[in-house]
Amino acid sequence: MKAINKSIWIKLFLIISVMQIGTGMAIAQNTTIKGTVTDARTGETLPYVSILIPGTTMGTASDAEGRYAMTLRENHATIKFTYVGYVSVEKPITPGISQTINVKMEVDASMLKEVTIKSKGRYRNKDNPAVQLIREVIAHKDQNKMASNDYVEYEQYEKISLALSNLSDEFKDKRIFRNYQFLFKSQDSSSMGGKNILPAYIQEKLSKVYFRKSPYNKKQLVLANRRAEFDAKFVDNDGLSAYFNRLYEDINIYDNDISIATNLLLSPIANTAPTFYKFFIRDTIKTSTPWLVELGFVPRNKTDMLFEGKLYVTLDGNYGVQNAYLTVNKDINLNFMRDLEARLEFEKSPDGRYHMNKSTLAMEFALGDKNGGLYGQRTVNFKDYTLNQPRPDSVYRGPGEEIVYNPEIKTADSFWESARHIPLEKSELDIYRNIDTLQTIPSFKRTMDIATLFLSGYKSFGKVEIGPVNTFYSFNPVEGFRLRFGGRTTTDMSKRVYFETYAAYGFKDKKWKYFLSGTYSFNNKSVYHFPLHYIRASFQRDTKIPGQELQFVQEDNFLLSFKRGDNNRWLYNDIYKLEYVREFESRFSYKIGFTQWRQTPAGVLRYESLDEEGVLKNAGVLNNTEANIELRYAPHEQYYQGKLYRTPIINKYPIFTMRYNAGLKGVFEGQNNYHNVALNIQKRFYFSQFGYADVTTEGGYILGKQIQFPLLTIHRANQTYAYQLNSYNLMNFLEFASDHYASLDVQYYLNGFLFNKIPLLKRLKLREVVSFKGLVGGLRDENNPAFNPSLYRFATDADGKPITYTLSREPYIEGSVGIANIFKLLRVDLVKRFTYLNNPNVSEWGIRARFRLDF
Repeated sequence: MKAINKSIWIKLFLIISVMQIGTGMAIAQNTTIKGTVTDARTGETLPYVSILIPGTTMGTASDAEGRYAMTLRENHATIKFTYVGYVSVEKPITPGISQTINVKMEVDASMLKEVTIKSKGRYRNKDNPAVQLIREVIAHKDQNKMASNDYVEYEQYEKISLALSNLSDEFKDKRIFRNYQFLFKSQDSSSMGGKNILPAYIQEKLSKVYFRKSPYNKKQLVLANRRAEFDAKFVDNDGLSAYFNRLYEDINIYDNDISIATNLLLSPIANTAPTFYKFFIRDTIKTSTPWLVELGFVPRNKTDMLFEGKLYVTLDGNYGVQNAYLTVNKDINLNFMRDLEARLEFEKSPDGRYHMNKSTLAMEFALGDKNGGLYGQRTVNFKDYTLNQPRPDSVYRGPGEEIVYNPEIKTADSFWESARHIPLEKSELDIYRNIDTLQTIPSFKRTMDIATLFLSGYKSFGKVEIGPVNTFYSFNPVEGFRLRFGGRTTTDMSKRVYFETYAAYGFKDKKWKYFLSGTYSFNNKSVYHFPLHYIRASFQRDTKIPGQELQFVQEDNFLLSFKRGDNNRWLYNDIYKLEYVREFESRFSYKIGFTQWRQTPAGVLRYESLDEEGVLKNAGVLNNTEANIELRYAPHEQYYQGKLYRTPIINKYPIFTMRYNAGLKGVFEGQNNYHNVALNIQKRFYFSQFGYADVTTEGGYILGKQIQFPLLTIHRANQTYAYQLNSYNLMNFLEFASDHYASLDVQYYLNGFLFNKIPLLKRLKLREVVSFKGLVGGLRDENNPAFNPSLYRFATDADGKPITYTLSREPYIEGSVGIANIFKLLRVDLVKRFTYLNNPNVSEWGIRARFRLDF
């Protein structure tokens, strides 16, 4: 995301699972057929033989070793085998049992004049006509791409639809659906999605696209946009649309990498394709002008992140792709993918090249082979191409790639009837009405309510909602057993004004903690709805661990109550905060704030300094006042907005964040003057079938003298047993403090590239992950308590020895190797710390785990 948006998918699968409780799946008498196809004369196996059930669309193909297998849910009499250059074979089937049908195929002498099939045992690239052909396709890629033209414009219509799939007859006939049978759609049981599906979502978009080669610019002007929507109390419809469009992205066969379900798969005509694919000439089509060659391809390792399928290549000297069919092997290391089909169609333009005419991408996701799933299909149609006719510069003005929505966007039915390139089926037209109907079904509403409570932790009661429930109970050494209860208002009360509050009580320190905030939204939308534009005032009295900064989780989450090592240095905070937030469609945002807080050390933590006579004195509290500015730019950023957090849909573009905090001495009892500047850059790098890496670099500098150590940068430490991406997982709380620093964090996910080559491991579909975290920094003498007795001493242990250090001696370095995708959701890392091993109470090794639901 490339972590997957787990809240979306868990929610969708929960819808299916909860509604299917007590029903079970319909059981049919299946017929399973398997076998091997060989050459009758030589005995050599025949790869990629077409295998069909006559009179149906059901079929498969033999693999690279000539083996095949298929399961029939209905009774059929025969199975047919066809292969270029061989006589077709038809065999009888015994319904209802598992059977082995081995086939020997005879060479068709009459076709040898047209096609020569060479089989010399082991596949190799050298002297292979199929490889020679694909290398011609690769060599001619640049001239066949759209970018070979200086200017291109065209009209684009796209449609994405989703449905709950592979629903049993028993599920369909449940009592709650008795009056709602019109919601279901029946189709051929061999079709993707199964016999019974329940259409649940549709979105249509009509655009005009303008492309300029130099300087590069591609602008998509959305002329009309329409979609079915769920109740906003349960679902972020904008986020859902963004996520589905991220999963079902455009497919450009001429790109080296093709995005499938947030993963990049190597294109079969990528520059390195002959290294990772096997290619086979399957047919020559002379009924087409120009002649075409059907070129089959499969991955050399069927578990790698690669396609299989076929290309139709023109024999007119351009070696362009006229048609393509892409799918994936059932053994591919791609989670939850039950089926995938992509079809690309090209048409010849006046310049003699082939331009995309239509693309269809269909995928079905499911938690298991026998469970209901989610079937989605995205169809994109292109027409009215205009080549090399420049437009005024104003048309291309803006970022390199941009989607712009027409302010007078059209959504009326009458407009769509004439604007659609492809008419909708009746079942698709009905989705708009049926979605509203579906949400009136009590069981569906209960399911959504349960899923929302489970995923976000909030229970809605109309104008208010209570939560998050995972913070209701926790414990720590300072507060002991802690109870908390809170809630907030919803848009049912007001779209302008929001309130949020909680109260907590610690049974050990016998202190109340609480929080209260009020927010005014200027855009008359939810305060969590993009683009944010609000002002908020809040007060919080609560505890905090110095140097712990969490992302996508609250600090009093019950699961974080379990920590290793010494964990009894805390703070009591009284924080007054005023902040103004503004976001723009360009994904640039800024935040301006004013903060006044009062810190009181808790547990064994003390704020102590030496007076003029060298006597140790307890300062008691620290008062600080700050002005804050944050600037953030995240081009093309998309996310799913949950009840608490935005879950990013990670893409290839970098994210820049700059923060500036100014200490204001003398303002509201502020005791400190300083200027704290920090810059953070994050980016995901894709390496095709070699995986991807998430890289984060950060640097900071604090200008000022005589700065108390709690106001320095206390580096993010982690003493829980969870692997935290943004923390140092073997660093202790309060272990290091700096007034200048730079860091590098690399998380490299290999996506099973190595494990896929190991016979015993590849069946488990495990994935490798490697990480590196490095931190350099230091503390100037004017801010070091060792040289300034009047400054607060660093934190000490029970014997009075400092446990907080500077990074002046060497960098802090830790790394890990891990196994991810355990049970498709668990990552376990072996973490090693390489430096500062002589610091007290540190661990050189550790095992950390993290839940990560990913495709």
